[in-house]
Amino acid sequence: MNWFEDETFWREFYPVMFPPERFAAASQEVDQILLLTKPVGPRVLDLCCGPGRHSVEFAKRGLSVTGVDRSAFLLGKARESSDAVEWVQQDMREFSRPGSFDMVCCLFTSFGYFADDEENQAVLKNIHASLGPAGVFVIDVLGKERLARIRQDAICTDHPDGIQWLQRPRICDDWTRIRNEWTLIKDGHARTFRFEHFVYSGRELKDMLLQCGFSSVRLFGNFRGNPYDVGAERLVAVAQR
Repeated sequence: MNWFEDETFWREFYPVMFPPERFAAASQEVDQILLLTKPVGPRVLDLCCGPGRHSVEFAKRGLSVTGVDRSAFLLGKARESSDAVEWVQQDMREFSRPGSFDMVCCLFTSFGYFADDEENQAVLKNIHASLGPAGVFVIDVLGKERLARIRQDAICTDHPDGIQWLQRPRICDDWTRIRNEWTLIKDGHARTFRFEHFVYSGRELKDMLLQCGFSSVRLFGNFRGNPYDVGAERLVAVAQR
């Protein structure tokens, strides 16, 4: 089983990955994404939508939204939030609806999970095919440049409900992948999960998008449209079909 197929991982880490303040931030993030991308129509695909925090906000703005995720647990949370979204349980490598969307989003570092990078490229090709004419794709990940600047050997976070979250990231494979060990401690009990995924620089992500058929790619340091420079908070790429 691949790490992202383990429902226990998503269930155990849900409280720390998706605290209330992260849901509260989604409304402003969606407004910023719409200003940044200026989609030509109302059809939106939220790929790897998780518990649907962005999907729901897009739907509140009158857009026609499809949220896709492979996790039954996370989609269950999403369905509790709204019945105005089409929720689809499917692997991102398999989901494709040619010409069906005006905008596709892949947010919150939900890309690069597959050990074979050709599979990650196949996801981008499916996204390109699923966009209609003048469609736009926005992807948000933790960029390699920022990771190099902020990386620590260990990060321990205390949460209000008494949970302690210990993260131990390791760079591997010549700075192409990050290997994580996450431990959750609550009520004297500890659960540890290990996972890894690709990390991309701005140049690497841009080249991948262009190679998959996108006509142009702009890079930003956040959803507000700040430059992707030394002060970048995130790596946000906006690609035109």
